[in-house]
Amino acid sequence: VVVHVHIIHCALTGNRCILLNIYHAMADIAASDNNITWHNHAVTQAERWKVSGHKGAIVWLTGLSGSGKSTVANEVDYILTYIGKRSYLLDGDNVRHGLCNDLGFSAEDRNENIRRVGEVAKLMADSGMIVLAAFISPYRSDRDAVRERLTGTNARFVEVYVNASVETCESRDPKGLYKKARAGIIKNFTGIDDPFEEPLKPEIVLDANSKSAQSLANDIISWLEEQNILSID
Repeated sequence: VVVHVHIIHCALTGNRCILLNIYHAMADIAASDNNITWHNHAVTQAERWKVSGHKGAIVWLTGLSGSGKSTVANEVDYILTYIGKRSYLLDGDNVRHGLCNDLGFSAEDRNENIRRVGEVAKLMADSGMIVLAAFISPYRSDRDAVRERLTGTNARFVEVYVNASVETCESRDPKGLYKKARAGIIKNFTGIDDPFEEPLKPEIVLDANSKSAQSLANDIISWLEEQNILSID
């Protein structure tokens, strides 16, 4: 009944925030099902992290299309692997080939896309991996929801704002998406006809207007080292 009420309310108001209640209500129903229980692992988080030699974390890179999120995340992933750390890159385009290939780019589909990725990244971080997540993730509430899911897990959520202006991103336009958006071929394109909500208190802000991807990747590595995420001390 609760879910039906939220769906009707959303249809009448068109409010994206209200639609989130659908997912929350569905999650509450699933969690309260007597046939679903949490299965405790024989291997503890501490034991997994000891094997990794460092803490688990989600490094979430957010920014406009063309800001360099994936390029920077790839550099960080390479450096971490080279120095013997366990890491993996979840890329916005890649996950839409499988995990999220049933989703479009409406506000509600973007929300579900980030929710799914957040849940996968949470499990990976718990296992002792440093997860690089490169997603436009334009809505602040979606990013905050992933951060909240890590509460009490010991794993850190590191929000990285890859800050590049629309002008900079449009001048790069590696996929020709801005040109298509300006021509009206692509709808709901972030930065053109769909909003991007800048992080309010990101752990890291990268100047992607002028600095190279290698330099920005080094900034992230330095921050992780300073925060003792790359060790278990």
